[in-house]
Amino acid sequence: MGSRVIIKGGTVVDGTGGPSRIADVAIEGDRIVEIGVGLTGDEVIDATGSVVAPGFIDIHTHYDAQVFWDPALTPSCYHGVTTVVAGNCGFSFAPIKAKDIDTLTRTMEKVEDMDPQTLIEGVPWDFETFPEYLDSVERHGSLLNFAAYIGHTPLRLYVMGDEAIGREATPDEVDQMVAIVKDAMDAGACGVATSFAATHRAADGRPIPSRWAESEEIYRLFKAVADTGRGVIGINGGDNLPFPQCYDMQQRVGIPFTYTALLTFPNGAHIKAAEINRKGWERGAQVWPQVSCRPLSFSMTMQEPFTLNINPVFGELMSKSVEERRAAYADPAWRQRVLVGWTDTKFLPPQWASFEIMESTAHPELVGQRIQALAEADNKHPLDLLLDLTLEEAEPSDIRVKNILANGDPEGIAMLLQEEHTTLGLSDAGAHVGQLCDAPLSTDLLGNWVRERKVLSMETAIRKLSGLQADIFNFTDRGYLKPGYHADVVVFDPKTIDPGPVRRVRDFPAGAERLTADQPTGMHYVFVNGTAIQRNGVLVQSALDDLPGQMVAPSPW
Repeated sequence: MGSRVIIKGGTVVDGTGGPSRIADVAIEGDRIVEIGVGLTGDEVIDATGSVVAPGFIDIHTHYDAQVFWDPALTPSCYHGVTTVVAGNCGFSFAPIKAKDIDTLTRTMEKVEDMDPQTLIEGVPWDFETFPEYLDSVERHGSLLNFAAYIGHTPLRLYVMGDEAIGREATPDEVDQMVAIVKDAMDAGACGVATSFAATHRAADGRPIPSRWAESEEIYRLFKAVADTGRGVIGINGGDNLPFPQCYDMQQRVGIPFTYTALLTFPNGAHIKAAEINRKGWERGAQVWPQVSCRPLSFSMTMQEPFTLNINPVFGELMSKSVEERRAAYADPAWRQRVLVGWTDTKFLPPQWASFEIMESTAHPELVGQRIQALAEADNKHPLDLLLDLTLEEAEPSDIRVKNILANGDPEGIAMLLQEEHTTLGLSDAGAHVGQLCDAPLSTDLLGNWVRERKVLSMETAIRKLSGLQADIFNFTDRGYLKPGYHADVVVFDPKTIDPGPVRRVRDFPAGAERLTADQPTGMHYVFVNGTAIQRNGVLVQSALDDLPGQMVAPSPW
């Protein structure tokens, strides 16, 4: 109590995008109190040669459930992240009625690769409303600061029950949803998030609840947030609200939108989308497409082939038994339907050149080989080759492949990172835990795209990771190194910062496995509200005991 910590002699990059400078940073309690030269204090941390920056704000996570059994929010805490926004893509865990928990958890399994038994055992389920959910998170505590959207899918499920999938909402049901959104905002929600993405299908293979909403429902929910005078709208795009129309909708609603996600595709769609964004901003629309510096690469088994489920013919199998799936895989007519499905311009064909065998019980000698090369050698279509190999396994889950769904073009990624009105997002931390691990987005950006590729300056990269994120959400007194601001601070070595390896572990409730990246290099210190939570890659036990993270909500516009 009362101690004054000095981070001394580092290169201060303050989150504004302005020039860096050599300075000392003084922390007292949970605040930055002074930035200058020659400062003194009770504890001095030598930051010579290191960058001192605001803690990073990850605006696209799915830590809504994991926060309860892993309050450290690993692995984000290792990568300089000090504030997370959960509830993305319309998948919060409240409001929820007890009778609908099974439906929600099975939906999360199909959409976000969350094990239902892990959710049943790991979440306390001591809440029903969204305010009660926020209260529960606060009671249990978090190592990092925590903010959350209220999700469109559970909101619809709460009001409409089983009919949330299959029909439009009535005016009375929309009125109920609007009232719930306003209550959530009053309690500290950061906005409404929704998804219309083709990849997002429920446990029975049908579109998730939010994908059944028509335009008036969508507008009313967004306007309910705006009417509170604060908040942001998070959109995962699709047919209900196509990307170009987001700009018109934003100007009707009047608060910032953030869009998931603007990624590179072989057909060059990202180039057109970037131009749409520029023109939207020219006419005053505030839509922030999220971009990522990492390829969107999935590791998946052929029992749950997430990236192939974009094709509606594959999607039909999501609720089927293993036997029915195997029968479909063996059926030449079914395979032809799949190929026809990919001729629809809405469902881009897989990037077969990126498909690589990671695991195979029947053919371990093929591990590391590319599906396309094997198919060419056998004079087969890659789909036929992949399905033939799957049928040789005892179970479809016995073969695992990895592939790039999007963002495989480094030049395209560089272009998107440099766009003025894009923001960093889509780490998806907490979701797809057995399929990918993009929580190291921040250290990848700093090591690969700042130091190695020189695509961004350090000042610009830090702004996109901190100050800009705080501005979009209007998180007061966060995102910058300024006296009076919360002492969310990172200290890292710009010469060695790197995301480190990804490894598979089994440490979730119910013995579920996941991918994690908890061994970055160059991250020396992470402070959350003035408490050092990490030193040189090791979490601080006293911080784990005290859990200094705070609940964060947007301030009024």
